[in-house]
Amino acid sequence: MAETVRMTTLVEQGMALVGERNDLRRRLENTHNRLQDPSVRVIVVGEFKQGKSQLINALVNAPVCPVDDDIATTVPTVVRQGEPASAVVLVPAAEGGTLEGTRTELDSDGHERTLERQPVQLDHLADYVSEKGNPGNAKNIVAAEVVLPRKLLAGGLTIVDSPGVGGLGSTHTLTTLTALPSAHAMVFVSDASQEYTEPEMRFLRQAMRISPNVVCVLSKTDLYPSWRQIEDLDRKHLAEVGPDIPLFPVSSELRLQAARLQDTELNAESGFPELIHHLRHNIVGEAARIQRRSVGHDLLSVTENLRLALQSELGALENPEGTPQMIAGLNAAKEDADSLRKRSARWQITLNDGIGDLIADMEYDLKDRLRRIQREAETAIDQGDPGPAWEQFTQWLEQSTAAAVSDTFVWTSERAQWLATQVADHFSEDEVALPALKVADTGGVLDPVADIQEMDNGRLGPLQKVLIGMRGSYGGVLMFGLLTGIFGMALINPLSVGAGLLLGRKAFREDKEARLKQRQAEAKILVRKHVDDVVFQVGKQLRDRLRLVQRATRDHFTEIAEEHHRSLAESVAAAQKAAATYAVERDLRIKEIRGHLKAVDTMAREAQQLLEAPSMENQPKPSTVPAG
Repeated sequence: MAETVRMTTLVEQGMALVGERNDLRRRLENTHNRLQDPSVRVIVVGEFKQGKSQLINALVNAPVCPVDDDIATTVPTVVRQGEPASAVVLVPAAEGGTLEGTRTELDSDGHERTLERQPVQLDHLADYVSEKGNPGNAKNIVAAEVVLPRKLLAGGLTIVDSPGVGGLGSTHTLTTLTALPSAHAMVFVSDASQEYTEPEMRFLRQAMRISPNVVCVLSKTDLYPSWRQIEDLDRKHLAEVGPDIPLFPVSSELRLQAARLQDTELNAESGFPELIHHLRHNIVGEAARIQRRSVGHDLLSVTENLRLALQSELGALENPEGTPQMIAGLNAAKEDADSLRKRSARWQITLNDGIGDLIADMEYDLKDRLRRIQREAETAIDQGDPGPAWEQFTQWLEQSTAAAVSDTFVWTSERAQWLATQVADHFSEDEVALPALKVADTGGVLDPVADIQEMDNGRLGPLQKVLIGMRGSYGGVLMFGLLTGIFGMALINPLSVGAGLLLGRKAFREDKEARLKQRQAEAKILVRKHVDDVVFQVGKQLRDRLRLVQRATRDHFTEIAEEHHRSLAESVAAAQKAAATYAVERDLRIKEIRGHLKAVDTMAREAQQLLEAPSMENQPKPSTVPAG
């Protein structure tokens, strides 16, 4: 907290130094706004019924997230530090409502939306955030926020309980991936009943491409005696995903029991002290280091821009007889300004061309993934009857489609970051920060896609089977009865009845095959219709988000280019003004400039100290149980 106050003071001092430089003031205002929200967001994710909510309850030693055998979290729940303990739910504000108790934020498409904060009783939170209390989110809750006075949260740690309904193999994967770009870290929870499943491993790979800061937790070790074997298997799986991914076996029940009994040994046995130490040191401490570097970088950039104009004017004032050298310096500054304009034109061309190529590649990647799924689906349809297994088939198709869309979004996010790096290369003379791009936000992208239609399961009732057989046998009996009538036999005789049975059976088989082919053709049409709908809806949203990326990247680097160009222009103007300054005014101005330079240099040293500051000091692993 003291360090945040120190950095805030430095930024405010910098804002006082910039004077009329509104461009530099805007940069420091953004830095100041970031410092006002020091929270470190950690999102807890995993399949449903893996113990995510209970893990959060055990971390903060309070029943903030609903836990029960028939309860699943459907609404994101945010837990942060504060007093007194309280809870609110966020709902879309009614049109024409008052601004009191509301806040405005951007949705996944970059559009503003106003949310209303409604206080609720903490012990009734399950009525709003769980599937049992709020089935299908009928109350239209966007999120819930819980405030607790806890030492663990005092450093800015904010824990987010993500929805688990549907599991990681469903379209809810997209909702979970939505929150990752804005999170500092992800805690991935899987219980000790079995090793990681294929959907869990696929999600982990996708998530780590968005947010590589991942912590894995093996929960419910108190329920499964063989959890150590599961731990070994999970560590092998994690080694295939990435190196040095931490895995912490824990028991939330032991942790809560230790808190009730104030038992230090039982708390250590729960595995939570190691997890808490990692969250405090590696997550919160690393976020603080990144915050320091970000503030230090912004302050250094501002001081360098201010120093450029001040030193140019001071040099001209202190060395008036060096007119030829000063003129040469002015010409060089003008050439630098022209070069910057050319670089500006080049990076804009790179950005525009890159976004065009990225949109084309994204559409091809999405269609290619979905076509492979379509071919696999059609092959499966040709190999059997889709009718009886249509429910399982549509579930597989939706899961495969969601996974393909997630892969395309993550791949597009990586390409967008690569494009931003290419644009930054045009500013290679200086260290340039990249803009924050959130293309991997996949919340709601499949909402406009219609559900796959139902189809006939192909089952025939006994009466239908009899009627089909009778239609085929009737012709056989009549035909053979007439033929045998030539020999003086009755219309219905053993030969005609036998022929009728054979032809009836043949007609039944042919009708069955025709119905099967009809169902197969109908199933293929439904699959193609679904794939086309996904391509249309998701492709539109991806193009829209890439346009947002283009605008964000353009605005980010335009601001940097304008800062450099204005600094060069002001240095030229300051040197020209100094050349025409009289001797008396010159001495006063030199004294004034030196004072400004001293203040700028002092701030530059402070900013450099922020960049060189060591990481958060190692804290001893907590062995005591938390207070209630």
